[in-house]
Amino acid sequence: MALAFLYKAHYFFINFSFIFLLGFFVVFLSFSSPNQSSLLSFPPPSTHPDGCRSVESLHDAKTKCFYIKTHHPCDTSGYIDYLNFFYCGIGFSPLLGHVVLVLWLLILLYLLGNTASQYFCPSLEGLSRVLNLSPTIAGVTLLSLGNGAPDVFSTIVSFDGAAAVGLSSVLGGAFFVSTVVVGVVSICCSSRCRVVVIDRVGFIRDLCFFLFTLFFLLLILSVGKVHILLSIMFVSLYILYVIVVSTSHCYRKEHAELGSPLLESIEVEQPTVQSQESKKIVKFSPLLDRVLFLLELPLYLPRRLTIPVVTEENWSKPFAVASMILSPNLLAILWNSRKGEMDSQESIIIFLFAALIGIALGIIAIVRTESSQPPKFILPWLAAGFLMSVVWTYLIAGELVSLLVSIGHILGIRPSVLGVTVLAWGNSLGDLIANVAMAVNGGENGAQIAIAGCYAGPIFNILVGLGMSLLFSSLASLPQPFLIPKDSSQFVIIGFLIGGLLWALVFLSRKQMKLNRSLGVGLIAIYSCFLCLRLLESLELV
Repeated sequence: MALAFLYKAHYFFINFSFIFLLGFFVVFLSFSSPNQSSLLSFPPPSTHPDGCRSVESLHDAKTKCFYIKTHHPCDTSGYIDYLNFFYCGIGFSPLLGHVVLVLWLLILLYLLGNTASQYFCPSLEGLSRVLNLSPTIAGVTLLSLGNGAPDVFSTIVSFDGAAAVGLSSVLGGAFFVSTVVVGVVSICCSSRCRVVVIDRVGFIRDLCFFLFTLFFLLLILSVGKVHILLSIMFVSLYILYVIVVSTSHCYRKEHAELGSPLLESIEVEQPTVQSQESKKIVKFSPLLDRVLFLLELPLYLPRRLTIPVVTEENWSKPFAVASMILSPNLLAILWNSRKGEMDSQESIIIFLFAALIGIALGIIAIVRTESSQPPKFILPWLAAGFLMSVVWTYLIAGELVSLLVSIGHILGIRPSVLGVTVLAWGNSLGDLIANVAMAVNGGENGAQIAIAGCYAGPIFNILVGLGMSLLFSSLASLPQPFLIPKDSSQFVIIGFLIGGLLWALVFLSRKQMKLNRSLGVGLIAIYSCFLCLRLLESLELV
């Protein structure tokens, strides 16, 4: 019941905050001057986030407002001009401005995770079934992509003008998961007087590959620039990891050293816990459920009307038809807004073409689907759902990065510091909750799955998320190499991260691979030392 109450409170807070901010912006824009009404705008070409550092040395809001209006480097790549809003629109009340930005930050973090879990992951699970992938291959490819979607898209988006944020975010997330999450899982298992023995071969394999990935990344950061060939090699390391995992799985299965496949145990145990909690939540209060449903509509409808969903429990023919009609139009709006030309002849042609495609797809959906069940041939629907969930995740991640860069300018904190803390924590909170729940409720297999995910997930985020970011940036900078922003703090993060991995490797090897409280306390202490160092650095004491 306590978990159900917390779930309701979290849901109510997020949705009520969005309603409050929506009403606030409507009232604000209604009474604002023509100059202030331009706070909502289409994204300008991406600029370097350090181009506006001079605004931090100014004192009063009017001076800062004049500065950001006359200096284009202050523009961010989001759809909202946060600096203009904070200094020009609401400069009379900095406290109110901070409250609005913090609430909007929480909403964006929620939307990023919720879009990945409610729309992106179901599409991946459906594709896994349709493509008949083995549990092992699905686990290290589609499952990792589903779990790491917020980190991957945040990293890719941030490299379009704020590479330091993306680099700090993916390393901060990997550090948080491999220390704090593993530490909490170890403490929770030991507190229940359970002896949990981790699989030695799988643990050493994942951890050694993790270390190899970090040393390769250290080499790239030391060089300070990356060519397209080097970025391709970095991404290809994940293909090598998939091959190693699949080969070891097949070998051990043949020699009867491994029980049921990893994902089969997930499918057996995890839904039981979720279904029990969902029943408690549903029975909590019917009236509160209706209130929450009404509050959720502004956040729910835009995504539901543009992302096709073909799962049995969420199938709805009206929504399916609407998503096929509206999704091409949303793509056209985003394409034209990125080009900054909404009323040109080319943009109008793109809008008309998207509208025709949407109408055609809507007619096909009406004719070929039934109200009672999803279509039998679901591959096109899954592909469309996958594409649109990627678009929404990318859109939300871009706005989130833009907000963090702006908050960094407002507070005088480097955006990379916010990336390694706020963004990393927001993206990793789901890993903390899911892995701890799996370890506590899933028995020894659950703890094994949780620990494995704490290392396999960061490997995916670094090699695929950061690797694809480097690859895209290298392609965009051809024929010149892509210059990586110089930041000595990245070496500090990797140093602490390697220290945490070595601590876990040595400790578990000496304790016969048994999880206990000392392992967890040591890992959390390592992460705490890192946070203290970053705090002292931010205060310019170090």
